Parts: sequence; structure tokens; C-alpha cells
Amino acid sequence: MRQAARSLFGRRARLRWVHLILGGALAMPYVLVGSVIIGPATGSTDVFASFPLQLASFGVALPLAAVTSLFPLTRPLEAAAVRWLCGVDADRLALGPARTRGEKGRTAGWFTLHLGAGGIIAGMSLAVPPFAAVLIVLPVFAALRGTRLGLPEVLGHTWALALAPVAGVAMLVALAGCAAGCGALLARWAPALLGPSPEGRLAAAEARAADLAVRNRLARELHDSVGHALSAIGLQASAARRVLGSDPEFVREALAAIEDTTRRTVGELDAVLGVLREGDAPGTAPAPTLAADLDGLLRRTRAGGQRVTATIDADPEALPPLLSREGYRIVQEGLSNALRHAGDRVAVDVRIAVAGAGLEITVENPLSGPAAVTGPASSRPGGGHGLRGIADRVRLLGGTMTAGPATGSSGLAGSPVSPGSSRPAGETWRLHVRLPMKGPA
Repeated sequence: MRQAARSLFGRRARLRWVHLILGGALAMPYVLVGSVIIGPATGSTDVFASFPLQLASFGVALPLAAVTSLFPLTRPLEAAAVRWLCGVDADRLALGPARTRGEKGRTAGWFTLHLGAGGIIAGMSLAVPPFAAVLIVLPVFAALRGTRLGLPEVLGHTWALALAPVAGVAMLVALAGCAAGCGALLARWAPALLGPSPEGRLAAAEARAADLAVRNRLARELHDSVGHALSAIGLQASAARRVLGSDPEFVREALAAIEDTTRRTVGELDAVLGVLREGDAPGTAPAPTLAADLDGLLRRTRAGGQRVTATIDADPEALPPLLSREGYRIVQEGLSNALRHAGDRVAVDVRIAVAGAGLEITVENPLSGPAAVTGPASSRPGGGHGLRGIADRVRLLGGTMTAGPATGSSGLAGSPVSPGSSRPAGETWRLHVRLPMKGPA
């Protein structure tokens, strides 16, 4: 019983009733125009004195409403009303103007349905409650029986007077049921008539995908550039602190490297934030590439005390700009992983070569020492997204990537193994990436 009462008189039902009343109010100007047409056509001077003529005026009003619904603001206004009063989720509605012929046709159908159902419910809401109230109080106020209210003659009988209050309450409940039913039907049909077309849904999905791609690219660039810089600065500062009293020259070099890394990272951050703009603003620093910035990356990494061996069997200047830029980020993230997980006293071998129609990048470091027992792929507090970012870059470029322990690496087989390490000598962590010289951008 409580659920039934809530469905008829609850907050949602009341709001949908208001929505129907607004539809009836919107229908009134069209009904007046319809009466101007019906009156001369039928020779009647008072259309509203005849119920059939009122219905005819209402029938003429609905096609007029359908025509005016072609104005661009109709669908946004109707969608907003449905969202707030009918409880329909905004993502199921098209909040912009109707563009295609199909969208305009559905909008016209909805507007006609809203005004038609709203006109009927609004008329019932004006006529039924007063009559029901008279029926409810009629047995108590006998003087109402002799008035000119146009009451049916049957109410002169005693049994009819006894049933009049029941009939009045039943009429009010029936009115609430009609309003709740019409409101529920309109809420159910609104997404089909006011929702986006398949083309609109596809365009919205593409827009969301593009926005997510931009966000992911921004997050990836920030992780690679700023994350590497912070790792390098921390390593350089730690190395300088250890030899502060014994090697002033190394401390000066480390501080200079920290200053250079900070300056370059600010420029890279400005370039990354340019992703959010329509285009690169004047003066924005270009994104780093293998051709222009690889030597500086290796120099700054070595300044922190890390032993980095680089073998370049390719001409960075001859690489496509996109490949050169993404290759730089891959090398940068590979070095960052080695810094974070293997430590600053472990040698790192970087090899960049063109093999066939692809660019191959390999970063290796021995799995030695307590920091390297779990390998660079292990998670760490606040991080652990480096390999995922590299995988995203490689996938977008149509390449392949492998990362994990590898035995028998030629570049690092002779690296020492610290006491207590569970890894055999010669086992390394290897990141290997192959990128096609010509692939999807």
C-alpha cells in the first residue's frame, strides 16, 4: 500500500505531474490558434462553449506544435525539463540542438506527445478536483444540492448521496493514476525521442576517446619526463652527499647536473602542457628527441654516479621525428627504472640500433644487490607505471616490447654480484623494444 501511494503521490510522481502541467500550459497558445481556425470553419462564435469544438481546436493545435518544434532550442529545453522533472539521466539525452532530419523528426514527435498528454492531464487537473471536492462534502452541506452547479439528478437519491464521497475520492485517485502513468510513459520514451542518434552516439564516443587519449598521453609524458628528472636529481644529490667532504669537484659536477636537469625539466613540462592547448604556444620548448637530447640525457645520468654504457648503431638525425621523440622517452624511462630499482652503483647498458626496417632499443642492468632482487618491474610506493607507459608508446607505434630477466647478456655478463644475492651471475634485467621505421602514428 505504501509503495502504491508513493508511486501516485511521491516526489518523483509530483515532479512528473508538474512536467505534464507545463506541457498543458505550452499547449494553450496553440489551442487558441486552433480555435481561431475552427470557429470560422464551423460557423461558431464561441468555440469553448462546445466540448467537441474544443477537441477539434486541440487537434489542430498539435500539428502546429510539431512545426514549431523545429526551432533549435526546442530539444535542449525539453531535454533539460525531462532531466530535472522526469528523472532521466543526462547521458541518455541529447542536450544539443537537433541537426539531422531524423533528430528533428523525433524532437517533433516528443514535443507533440508532451503537449498532447500535458494538455489532457492539465485539463483533467483543472476539472476533476473541484467536482470531486463537491462530491466529498455534498452529504454534509445539503444546501449545495439546490444550487446551479449542474449536478446529476441521480444525486437526489439517498444512496447516491452516501456514495458521493467515495466517488469523489476515487476520481482524485484516478486522476493521480493517470498523471503518474503518463509521466512514467514520457520518462520511458524520452531517451528514444530526445536521445542522441547512432551517429551522435558515435561522435560522442569518439570525442570521449580522443579526450581520454589526450589525458593518457599527458599522464605518460609527465610520468616519463618529471619522474625521470626527480629520480635523477635524487640520485645526484645522494651521490654528492656521500662524497661531500672528500671530493668537492664531484659535488660541483653533481650540483651543476641537478641545475641542468631542473632547467631542462621545466622546459619539458612546458612542452607536455602544450598537449592541452589547441597548438603549441609561441616560445614553447620542443619535445626532446634522440637526435638532439640523447647525449644530454646520458651525461646527466652519469653525473649522478651511475655507470651508463651507450652503443649507438643508428643515425638519430635520420630517424622520423615521431620515432626520435618516442625513442627518447623509452630510453629515458628505461634509465629511470634502473635508477629506481637497481640503484646507482649498478652498470646500465643502452643499445640503440637500426635493424632491417625497425629501430631497436635495449636497456640492460644486472639483477644484483638488494635493490635489484625483485627486478625493475616490481612495484614501488607511488610508482610502478613505467613499463605500462612504454608499452602504450610501443603499441601506438605498432612495435613490440619485451621486459624481464634475461640470462647471458653480452653487455653485462661480467658485472659483479653482491653477496647474498639470489640471482646467478650474468642474469640481467632487459628491456627490449623494436619500433617499425614506418608504422601507425
